[in-house]
Amino acid sequence: MAQDYLLDYETDVNVNGDRQNIRVRAAEEGLPVMLFLHGGPGVPDRHNVLMNQSALAEHFTMVMWDQRGSGKSYRKSIADEKLSLQVYVDDAAALTELLCERFNVEKIVVAAHSWGTIIGMPLVMDHPEKIAAYIAQGVFVSGSENEDESYRFCLDEAVRRGDKRAIKRLSGIRPVNGKYPNDKAMKIQRDYLSRYGGGVWKGKQGLFASILKPLIKSGEYSVKQIFDFAAGALYLSKTLWDDAVAADYTGVTELKVPVIVTQGEHDFNTPSALAEKWFARLNAPFKKWIAFSESAHSPINEEPEKWRREVVAALTRAGIGADGTV
Repeated sequence: MAQDYLLDYETDVNVNGDRQNIRVRAAEEGLPVMLFLHGGPGVPDRHNVLMNQSALAEHFTMVMWDQRGSGKSYRKSIADEKLSLQVYVDDAAALTELLCERFNVEKIVVAAHSWGTIIGMPLVMDHPEKIAAYIAQGVFVSGSENEDESYRFCLDEAVRRGDKRAIKRLSGIRPVNGKYPNDKAMKIQRDYLSRYGGGVWKGKQGLFASILKPLIKSGEYSVKQIFDFAAGALYLSKTLWDDAVAADYTGVTELKVPVIVTQGEHDFNTPSALAEKWFARLNAPFKKWIAFSESAHSPINEEPEKWRREVVAALTRAGIGADGTV
């Protein structure tokens, strides 16, 4: 039997003059608000969050946001805009303010994934008064180190497996300062990353299957919206990539909000070893590292029950409860 939710809708909102789409789900009114910052750039994951984490709606007002030019927020005119990481940080700040007003709360919980952590870190640093807690997975620390480690994992794994075709295709495309020689080279690396379990640990599969198949099966996007999704993902990943790999948060040693990191032990998209080093140096009012032994880049999907249980428990310890208090 399908679960009934008091709040269960999507709507367009004005974010810094741009029409953007959010999806809301909550079992009742007055729950703490949790905003999900998806990865990519340009790859919304509301379909996966709704499929794997709807039980969170018993504790939180869940808000899934398709960022500027992504998914249901896609429009062809995005190609005419001058985009940058700062544009997305500013959008996240504006949406945070909008959600505080709409749901009559002073602060929200931010749950960021991958590219979402590239946005999330400056958001939390600049607006701690609006953030009740910061949940990060697929934690990005340094673009150059991130891509070097990720590439090396794929090549080492190809050698270990004796995969001669992979060795040949990966040879000569090592990233320099986080940048691959061309788009094709990056897609080759990401495909092997997924096939070798550095992106998805369970049910290892190629890039197409790991992203598009769940999207199509979910029913959350119409056929036209799936084409928009793909168009936005391809354009934004290319347009924002330089900004993404230029980001470096190794020098961030303090955040003024509770920090919860949920990291897959097999993650080589955003290598866990780099995230652990950063986390060890971090000072925060409350911090919790939660490791997932059966996950790579997305424990929220690979170990959904554990992710939900551990996150709710950690938030409760940090003072964010199901009664709406923060």
